[in-house]
Amino acid sequence: MSYTQIRYDVEGSVALLTLHRPEKMNAFTHTMMAEIIDAMDKADGDDRVRAVIFTGSGERAFCAGADLTPEGGGQVFSDPNLVEDLSDERVRDGGGRLTLRLFQSKKPLISACNGVAVGVGATMQLPMDMRLAAEDARFGFVFARRGIVPEAASSWFLPRLVGMPTALEWCMTGRLVDAQEALARGLVRSLHPQGELLEAAFALAREIAENTSAVSVAMTRAMLWRLSALEHPMLAHRIDSRAIYRLSRSADAREGISSFLEKRPPLYPDTVTGQMPDFYPWWDEPAYR
Repeated sequence: MSYTQIRYDVEGSVALLTLHRPEKMNAFTHTMMAEIIDAMDKADGDDRVRAVIFTGSGERAFCAGADLTPEGGGQVFSDPNLVEDLSDERVRDGGGRLTLRLFQSKKPLISACNGVAVGVGATMQLPMDMRLAAEDARFGFVFARRGIVPEAASSWFLPRLVGMPTALEWCMTGRLVDAQEALARGLVRSLHPQGELLEAAFALAREIAENTSAVSVAMTRAMLWRLSALEHPMLAHRIDSRAIYRLSRSADAREGISSFLEKRPPLYPDTVTGQMPDFYPWWDEPAYR
């Protein structure tokens, strides 16, 4: 797929995905959704890529939300043709399709939020693993001010990141949240001057890439996101036990121990395209549904 609304560049071990509609403040469309999902498939299938950074074109906006014009797909809000069957595929939320794909990623996802992030521009960042922001960034969960509700599975993600009281306040008021408040409430990891934001994101991505096992990181990401939502720690223990047993016998584990004892940087040989544990993805097994 050739991209018209994003840019996807691989720099060494890091992929940079840039939302690229600067004339529209990088507003979200169905085309952008499809292009990001395609780029995520590329990243997961490319063993060179150890982390993916998301940012927006320009310095004004990460993403100003859904494009409400007809060219952006905004006709859904005024389309007189009703779909009566709510299980119809046409009912599905595009933002949710995107965040569910991000949730499935085998690679760490880092947001470098360079400006305003409103609506889906904010909610698409929730399944990312680390969020860095420019000092003048702003976030808005503005749905109640538009007569709709939070989308992109944000009712699942947001309370896990900032707690239920903050999630309720932000979504019920729909007000813009500045970068300092986002930092204080735990939505973002750190704030940076605009000109230093991407540098900080790349430094974090390279710290992961240069020091860790790709398979270990992919498993850790899946375990923390999924197991923390289970109702009893015994369910997590079942997966922990399988993972420790399999990975402790891997080439990466041997290299991790050897490099530690020899006081040298590790060179992990295993890849997510070839050496994920045989029970991954465990959530597809009937016993874990």
